[in-house]
Amino acid sequence: MLWVLIALLIFIFQMATILLLEFRHPSKAVAWMFILFCCPLIGFAVYYFVAQDYKKRRQVRTRGSKLFREIRSTLRSQANRVNNVRDMHGKDFQHQQRLFNLLNRLSENPITGCNRSEVLTDGEAAFGAMLEAMEQAKDHIHIEFYIFRNDIIGTQFQEVMIRKAKAGLKIRFICDGLGSYALKRSFVKKLKDAGVEVHFFLPPLLATIDRRINYRNHRKIVVVDGNVGFVGGMNVGDDYLGQYPKVGYWRDTHLKIEGDAVYYLQNIFLNDWQLASGQEIIDKDLFPEHECSGLEQIQIISSGPDQEWDAIQEMCFGAISVADRRVWITTPYFIPDPAIYEALKTAAVSGVDVRIIIPWKSDSRMVHLASLSYVDELLRAGVKFYQYRRGFVHAKVIIVDDLIASVGTANMDMRSFFSNFELTAVLFEQTSINRLVSDFEEDLRYCSAIQLESFLSRPFLHKRAEMLCRMLSPLL
Repeated sequence: MLWVLIALLIFIFQMATILLLEFRHPSKAVAWMFILFCCPLIGFAVYYFVAQDYKKRRQVRTRGSKLFREIRSTLRSQANRVNNVRDMHGKDFQHQQRLFNLLNRLSENPITGCNRSEVLTDGEAAFGAMLEAMEQAKDHIHIEFYIFRNDIIGTQFQEVMIRKAKAGLKIRFICDGLGSYALKRSFVKKLKDAGVEVHFFLPPLLATIDRRINYRNHRKIVVVDGNVGFVGGMNVGDDYLGQYPKVGYWRDTHLKIEGDAVYYLQNIFLNDWQLASGQEIIDKDLFPEHECSGLEQIQIISSGPDQEWDAIQEMCFGAISVADRRVWITTPYFIPDPAIYEALKTAAVSGVDVRIIIPWKSDSRMVHLASLSYVDELLRAGVKFYQYRRGFVHAKVIIVDDLIASVGTANMDMRSFFSNFELTAVLFEQTSINRLVSDFEEDLRYCSAIQLESFLSRPFLHKRAEMLCRMLSPLL
């Protein structure tokens, strides 16, 4: 019986360790304890190597914030910053002092003026705009993606990078070590041989040994000459052009930005470059002065282990909390944390028009089942859910009243909010918001509404599968 007692003490120790380390996120603790209960020793070993480690988080944060401080004076002198809510263009926003304060304190990146944005609603438009901007580059091109494939569109990006590198431009390229694990060595070698600097962000083996495998860089950034930037939901691959038979047409949203906000995209890229390569780049020429290309006000918000706050989650929660008329969300993965879940439910019960578009087809069965598990109670509260049937919807868009809209890389899920390196552009201009509203209404034409009665009648085993996936959802 002694071995039984020893096994029990080991199990209790493992449970206590998880509870102590994950007390900030109870739902994650429950998920890990469920795994531990099913696979006691293996589960704890996986937790040790995979789960978020707060000591590592502090180390990453210290390294990731240093670069910004050293170039902050340059950005302050050159960027047109909005320092007072009365200077916001939107008349309704001028009465949102609390939201303005939140946005300014959440992020080191302020709301900037002198911007112009263009909404790109599919792969053809986004890739065309990115490649065109890269072709026009005169000094440097910075590229960062979670997934980069060596297929047809990936090869087009490769050819431009090689041609520009041979012409003497500085080309820096980051892709995530896990997201781009299938990228062929020959593809990368061809880039390096041409003079392109390539680094993988936390390759899986190194990240596992260093206990940072859970930190994935989900950002998508292209910056050309420090003047033009791109951010949004699209990675680089033929599937984003609808060449993925499993889901067909790929509906996504990306942004092209010119103006002061590009300074902060550039700064985020350089922070990520330092983390990926160990090289600290402090070059004011990467932040060139420019003429005011437009009057749009835009804020770039990043979040991840290198940030003090879970800024994108806080931004979403703050925006939903002040909604008076509508909250419209498009997301491929809907696994909200408790705060966002309650904010959406409260808004709907209060009479706000809350609409959420999720996929009918998904590229992840487990995530899809987990998403459906959150639908029941929110439907009862008055939230309207729509499933996109034209193909796969991968856009990450939030629209709140006529106050604010965001386009970025973060899904409406706990992984994006608390673990990944993410990035979003917050838009305040009515013209930009109206364009996203129009796109949302167009997407609704290809959606079917989830009706409560029919949803409740889904098979028993399907409901049990949803419950299981929901329990594990904080880790998905």
